[in-house]
Formats: sequence, C-alpha cells, structure tokens
Amino acid sequence: MSADIGFYLISLLFTAVLIFIFKTQAVRVGLVDRPDARKQHQSATPLVGGVGIFCGFFISFITLELSVHTLWSFFVAALIMIVVGVLDDYYTLPFKPRLVAQVVSAGVMAFGGGIVLNDLGALSFSGGFLVMGIFAIPLTVFATVGMINALNMSDGVDGLLGSLVFIALVGLAVVAYVGEAYAQLQIVLLLASCMLAFLLFNLRTPLRSRASVFLGDAGSMFLGLALTWLVISLSQGENRAMSPVTALWLVALPLIDTVSIMFRRILKGNSPFLPDREHFHHVLLLAGFSVSQSVVIMAGVAALCVAFGLAGYYLGIPELLMFFLFLGLFALHFWGMKRAWTVMRFLNRSICRRHKVLDKDKLDFPERRAR
Repeated sequence: MSADIGFYLISLLFTAVLIFIFKTQAVRVGLVDRPDARKQHQSATPLVGGVGIFCGFFISFITLELSVHTLWSFFVAALIMIVVGVLDDYYTLPFKPRLVAQVVSAGVMAFGGGIVLNDLGALSFSGGFLVMGIFAIPLTVFATVGMINALNMSDGVDGLLGSLVFIALVGLAVVAYVGEAYAQLQIVLLLASCMLAFLLFNLRTPLRSRASVFLGDAGSMFLGLALTWLVISLSQGENRAMSPVTALWLVALPLIDTVSIMFRRILKGNSPFLPDREHFHHVLLLAGFSVSQSVVIMAGVAALCVAFGLAGYYLGIPELLMFFLFLGLFALHFWGMKRAWTVMRFLNRSICRRHKVLDKDKLDFPERRAR
C-alpha cells in the first residue's frame, strides 16, 4: 500500500478543517437545517458535512498512487449526488428530481465504470451462482437507488448515520485487506478517515450537547453511492473479496430498518417515502433512551451484524443459509416494529431507567392505531 497511517490522519485533519470552514459559510448563505415538529434539534444547524467529506475525500484521493481516470465515473456520479443534494438541502426539491438524479448517478457508475451486479453469488438451490444476465443493469440501478435512500432515511439523530457508515467501512476494510484488494482498501480507509472527521462535529459528547454540523442530503446520498460502489466492486468478478450476501450484512441495520418502514407505510396505504417517526431510533427515543444511548445501541447492533456476516463468509457458511438468516432478521425487525408499543414497554421496563412510565396515549404507531 502506498499510504500509511500518517496519510489518513492528515486526511482526517484536512477534512475537519474543510468542514469547519464550510460550517461558518453555511450560516451566512442559509444552508442550514431548521427545526420543525419531526426533528430532534432545537436550532438551525449547517448542512455541510457531506460536502466537507466529499471535498476532503477527493482532494486527498488525488495524492494517492491511484489513477483518477480509472474512477472518473465514480466521481462524476458522486458529484451529481453532491450538487443535487445541496440543492435539495437549500430548496427542498420534490422527490422525483432527486430520484432521477439518483438513477442517472447509478447509470454513470454502471455504464461508465463497469460496476454492475452481474450475479448474486451462490444463492441457487443447486449451489451455483445466480446470474442476472439482462437484469444486471436494472438491478444495479435499483440497488444503488435503494442504498442511497436507505442511508438518507436513516439520518435521524446526531451521530447515527455517520456511525453506521463508519462501521460498514470497517467491515469493508477487513474484506479488502483479507482479499488483498489493496486499491479498494486505500479508498475505504480514506473515506473512513473523512467520516471520522465529520463525526468530530456530529457526535454528541460530554462537551457538546448537540451536533454542530449535519450531513445533509448531499452527504447521505454521496455515502450511499460510495458504499454501493465499494460493496459491488468487492463482491463481483473472479477475484471477489466477499460474496454479495455478505455485503447485505455489512449494511444490514439501515437497509432492514428502511425497507421495513417502507413496507409498513405501504400496508397503511401511504407513500413509502412519507416522512414519519417510526424508525428504530424513534422507538429507542420514545422508550426513554437518550440520543447518545440510542446511537450506541444501534451502532452495537450494526457491528454485530457486520461481525456475523464476516464470520459466516470466512467460516464457509453456505451463502443461501446466510441469505435466509438475513431474511429472518428482517422478519424479526418487521414483527417488532409492527408491535412498537410492546417493544418500547419492554425496553423501558427491562433496560432503560430514564422514564418510569411510558404514556401510551401520546404514541402513534401501527399497533396503537389499530386499536
């Protein structure tokens, strides 16, 4: 590898400086997130974390012994996400233009960079590879758009999405290192260092009661694209470093939580993209956990999913079994969230001690509305 730990530390500090500069400018131009009834924060917060991560990542990347030309499609696709994300953060764009931009970015990545889901691994009952054929490109676009929106919808409380992405990157770093995919390893480590710089501003600490910078839609969409590019590039081809089903476990928590809540919205006759307060982190908050405690719990669950997925791959557990176990985890989450009141009451009585009694009449979850 051409970069050592000092390079990544410099990238971290450089990205932190950029975020600090962008933070002061964001207040001047009005690129801030103002509180409303759905949001946890109490004051306007700059939405420049994603822009800082992208700029720090790109500028640091060009100093590596990697050709920018070979990744032109990724940076073009990422720039589309950043520009559209900033416009959305500033003007609140309708969903359709954002969706079109996401599809275009996925297309650029697939057609320009050859990052395509050609197969889903050994998921056939005969043990052979499940090859996508003519469905490879459409599935790649669908998966990319899905990942982008999964991360975007998971960005609900201070430090949560940054922590989940960082944990996924740690898993990808292990995969790339063990699989000797050193070019991807450098990219993963560089992005992880930029994420750590962002978390310095976004995580709540004893010295800071709230985040001073948010990712913004620009950040969540860029990170969704970047994670998709990484997991596909590491899970395809003859020299793949992991199986596609292992990639699911690396991003299990945001993916499962988002798909689950979209299904519940559809079952209620609502748009799957309708904002609400029924994500897993909302359940934890209503159960009485603080924001920091909720982030720690969800980060712990995400880390367990990553560890389980990697263990299954390196121990040689059949991919089909790992896929069914993933579906089982999804079913468990869906069942629990459909019974959110029961889950919150259990958490409140058995784990959390911040509130002695939950006021059920103030909650608005599917189980509650069905009565």
